[in-house]
Amino acid sequence: MVQSAGRISLWGIEAFLAAAEEGTVSAAARRLQASPSAISQQISALEAALGATLMDRATRPVMLTPAGEMFRQRARVILTEAHQARAELAAEDMAGLTRFRLGMIEDFEADVTPRLLAGMAEDLRQCQFQLVTGPSHRLFDLLDTRALDMVVAADMGATADWMEVHPLLSEPFVAAVPRGAVDPGGDVLAQLKTLPLIQYTLRHLMGRQIAEHLARQNLTLAHRFELDSYPAIMAMVAGGAGWTILTPLGYLHAQRFGDEVALMPLPFEPLSRTISLSARRGVLRDMPERVADRLRGLVRAVVVDPSLARLPWLEGRLKVHERP
Repeated sequence: MVQSAGRISLWGIEAFLAAAEEGTVSAAARRLQASPSAISQQISALEAALGATLMDRATRPVMLTPAGEMFRQRARVILTEAHQARAELAAEDMAGLTRFRLGMIEDFEADVTPRLLAGMAEDLRQCQFQLVTGPSHRLFDLLDTRALDMVVAADMGATADWMEVHPLLSEPFVAAVPRGAVDPGGDVLAQLKTLPLIQYTLRHLMGRQIAEHLARQNLTLAHRFELDSYPAIMAMVAGGAGWTILTPLGYLHAQRFGDEVALMPLPFEPLSRTISLSARRGVLRDMPERVADRLRGLVRAVVVDPSLARLPWLEGRLKVHERP
């Protein structure tokens, strides 16, 4: 038991939760963009204010004490209420918001994201922006732990009851092949079976979706490479090392190889995915819906319209979701 002194702060609560959820003080510091010593000091001050030891920081990962487990539930409620209060105190046009933490899949980081943040910066002149890019499952984890306010990511299936979801884009999976290597008028699947498949990594949601879909089609395709980089995959396809399955967004992400790569529909049962904006329900009032509307316009202008102009056969398959 530690001696009680000082006052409980939201910063201390946030530092405690981050350490509990990340497993180490150093990881919590990276998440909160602070130094490990600052996080450790905040946790110590919180323990002093509560008069209880909350965690054993000598273990890896850190272990919560019974008091820490009990307080963690309260801490989550306190932070949720604090975020709600911050949102309610902001003006309805969001001009009073002072911090915005956005998670974005890599597919949007080069073209859509800069335009989104530039536009929002004009509206939110007092706001500091934090952007995290990464795979969908990681972004949802950060949203779940309140490390992010909103995420734009591929839908992962079931939606938690604390989330609000705004669909943005539906896109099909397509085959990317070395230009001239496959005759689209012939037996495309038979031709593809003569080429190695360059797989998108199974560590990410998209790679697992593709693998599971191929299994449902009872397709066993020869493969030697499993990569997690669109440019690397497209470079290998452009060089004739094999073919791959990806989405139009993945193709645009590495479009400098477009002259050496041809896209075509999958020669078996189609597969698609939906990209949505997700946030904690009710915390930011109507801000998620308004950001989703802004994103829909950007996605249409930057992704959908140029893609349909170049690949008309994507019409009806690559489309923006309108607001319900």
